[in-house]
Amino acid sequence: MSDTPIPAVGVEEEFHILDLVTRALVPRAGEILEALPAGRFTSELLKSVVETNSAPTRDLAALRADLVDLRQELAAAAEPLGLGPVAAGTVPIVDPDRLEVSRDPRYLQMTEEYQILAREQVICGAHVHVDVGDRDTAMAVIARVGPWLPLFLALSASSPFWLGADSGYASMRTMVWQRWPTAGVTGRFQTAAEYDQLVADLVKSGVISDPGMVYFDIRPSAHLPTVELRVCDACPDVDTVVLIAGLFRGLVSHSVAAIEAGAPVELPRAELLRAATWRAARSGLEGDLVEPSGGGAGPVPAEDLLGRLLAEIRPQLEAAGDWELLTELAEQAIQRGSAAAAARRAFLRRGLLTDAADLLLARTRQAEPSLTGSAAAAGSGDSTALARADRVAPALLSGYQGRPDFQPDGYDEALDARGLVRPSYRGVLRTLERIGPAALAERAAARRATQTAQGMVFRVAGEDETRPLPMDLVPRIVDAADWAMIGTGLVQRVRALEAFLRDVYADGHAVADGILPAWAVPASPGLRHWGHAVPAGAIRATVSGIDLVRGGDGRWLVLEDNLRIPSGAAYAVAARWLTRGALPELSVRPGILGLDAVPALLHAALVAAAPTRARGRDSHGVPAVAVLTSGPEDSAYFEHQFLAEQMVVPLLEPRHLVVDDGAVRYLDPAGGAPRPVAVLYRRIDDDDLYAALGADGAPLGPPLAAALTAGTVSLANAPGNGVADDKVVYAYVNRLIPYYLGEQPVLDDVPTYVCGDPAQLDHVLAHLDELVVKPVDGYGGAGVLIGPRAQAHELTEARAQLLAEPRRWIGQEVVALSTHPTWAVDDVTAAEAPGAGAGEGRFEPRAVDLRAFVYQGEQTVVAPAAFSRVAPAGSLVVNSSRGGGCKDTWLLRS
Repeated sequence: MSDTPIPAVGVEEEFHILDLVTRALVPRAGEILEALPAGRFTSELLKSVVETNSAPTRDLAALRADLVDLRQELAAAAEPLGLGPVAAGTVPIVDPDRLEVSRDPRYLQMTEEYQILAREQVICGAHVHVDVGDRDTAMAVIARVGPWLPLFLALSASSPFWLGADSGYASMRTMVWQRWPTAGVTGRFQTAAEYDQLVADLVKSGVISDPGMVYFDIRPSAHLPTVELRVCDACPDVDTVVLIAGLFRGLVSHSVAAIEAGAPVELPRAELLRAATWRAARSGLEGDLVEPSGGGAGPVPAEDLLGRLLAEIRPQLEAAGDWELLTELAEQAIQRGSAAAAARRAFLRRGLLTDAADLLLARTRQAEPSLTGSAAAAGSGDSTALARADRVAPALLSGYQGRPDFQPDGYDEALDARGLVRPSYRGVLRTLERIGPAALAERAAARRATQTAQGMVFRVAGEDETRPLPMDLVPRIVDAADWAMIGTGLVQRVRALEAFLRDVYADGHAVADGILPAWAVPASPGLRHWGHAVPAGAIRATVSGIDLVRGGDGRWLVLEDNLRIPSGAAYAVAARWLTRGALPELSVRPGILGLDAVPALLHAALVAAAPTRARGRDSHGVPAVAVLTSGPEDSAYFEHQFLAEQMVVPLLEPRHLVVDDGAVRYLDPAGGAPRPVAVLYRRIDDDDLYAALGADGAPLGPPLAAALTAGTVSLANAPGNGVADDKVVYAYVNRLIPYYLGEQPVLDDVPTYVCGDPAQLDHVLAHLDELVVKPVDGYGGAGVLIGPRAQAHELTEARAQLLAEPRRWIGQEVVALSTHPTWAVDDVTAAEAPGAGAGEGRFEPRAVDLRAFVYQGEQTVVAPAAFSRVAPAGSLVVNSSRGGGCKDTWLLRS
């Protein structure tokens, strides 16, 4: 690495001037400049813009302090005039007729020459200068730095609006700026003399009037011994400016070191860089960027690209003392998302451009005069201090590790064993801390009201009335590596269970070969006679819900398989929508798998389940699908409605079905002749459906089974799938996987004892107070006994049941379910009432599990939606029917 001293860095920021009443751009910069000292505050092309210039410094903390001082001085001069500065690429409200060009002779000449091109420059940028004394070296640096410039643009993107409308771009400023004849990607120059000759030729041509009008995305400064980054939008958040300045300085230093070492470099073509710049302007941080190397040139998430840049320039950042600060600011930037996305969200909440303008005004004004607590900790050299709970979320995490549900020897998803906040949670928890307990209480109440209004309700066992399903405010995050491993294991597991179901209702090879006990299948409560009606080769488990937990060592374990009528996918999507509405500050984080495709993935799998002889076709010629529900009294009726609406298919009850001539039709509520259907996505239990009365008043079971056998309709999932849910079978799934697939299991199970085996029964009876006991066909948490928490009479009763019907029970080792921060209040009713204050709101640890969904169709895919369920305080049972809740679950993209 080069011994060159750490170069100085400086920033030029441009600010729009808005009227604080109308929030419109106004040509009154001159009035503000009259109240400010000359030199560090200057005019620009339009009278509605003020530019500030920081002092050069080698200390990013000093740079930030200077930028904050300049912003506060500018705001102090503007506010008595009823004006406010906004650091953003563009502003939402602009009246072109009110715009005026500054009376500087140079600007007047530019307007005369360039006409509308000059008059439309209603844009502001942030320019970063880094010292590079040798101009030939500067030109080589510019070439090496070029591929990373789109990332800097994405970080800064703050201009979605153009002349009062949403442009669809994250940086509309870029699209406007690049209309200049000398803007955009910098060409390659071997020497400074070659570059200077180009500039001279451009001036001589008359296309530009002076060297200052070379507006390349990066250039050697026309008046300073620096390399100047010019691609960025102005940034409302001062920390974004500091991040960009620090990263750019590190990248320049890295390039200088590579040049001095003679390191070769492969540079992409200018055409690709232009395309990458366009993509960054279009997407910001919320979409993929373009791979900067000349090789693949494929899409890459902005978060991944930022991580690669940090890794590449880490030696230079550490040498400058910037590593801890910039990694922290980078994490915050990714968590926060682009300013463009934030402004767009502010507008969409009420459809008011003034709301977007207010957000930009507030962010520009709200810079603190010193580094944040985490950044200050970075400066101290104590990297662990950055992640301490009392620094990340001191109010909300106060006393968290002392709460009754916290397990010192267990696994907490947000805090590690040292009590440090895990990296993926720091940004989320900081954001929630900034919102504060009082506002969180109000948002919880508003969210609950939204759920009630939308019918997002559930019925708790033993209650007649429905209630809103508890949706927690704190999202759960599953890292990309974990989700990739889980996905691989889930596909493997479901393929094996599908093979098992086909085997059960055909030849029974697995039992014959001793993979399972001979009694396991005949004794299974889930075995159904009409499971034999399903044609050979038909998909039996179109939708599978697999429940996973995280043990005390952090390993993922499969807890249960659900192949009958698994629920939860709609609640996973709804939880995301509710989080976006209640906590727009958290949305939309880049790198999270989106949920918009979930209904389409489900529909595709259901269509693939259609038998070839099915007559039902929709208006597009696709096999007709319908959701079959028992009706509004079903505890999961919200999900049935939601999925039917999202897939744009009918929602039917048994009373709508007509089965005749070997085909299934349904009565359209809108009237007309019965319509044929090819696939019924059934959300009714096997026995209830078999006994249900159809439109003709007769039981549906026999004719429906006949239609299944005839291949004119499919039921998804197939009847009789409960045999695969059987917890006796669960104990042998990791033997079924190598038996059917010839593969070793990817996911582990919870150690399980089958009480139908005398030796295993003896073990369970001897350790009853140490184990969990479950009925083999239990679901929803019913019948579960947790030995360590059971009363003496409960253990006595369980012992009697085990001895009476051992084949109906299993025992399992107790898994210390992982815990997760969960919004908690002492009095839920009071705290969630409209207008309630903060009360005693705080984060408390609660046990969680994860239900993931696998769709089998033409391909077997894991849905990008997972349903995290949360146990009530003091419980390990997460099921909604037992008072559990759920969380928005962020699955990070690989």
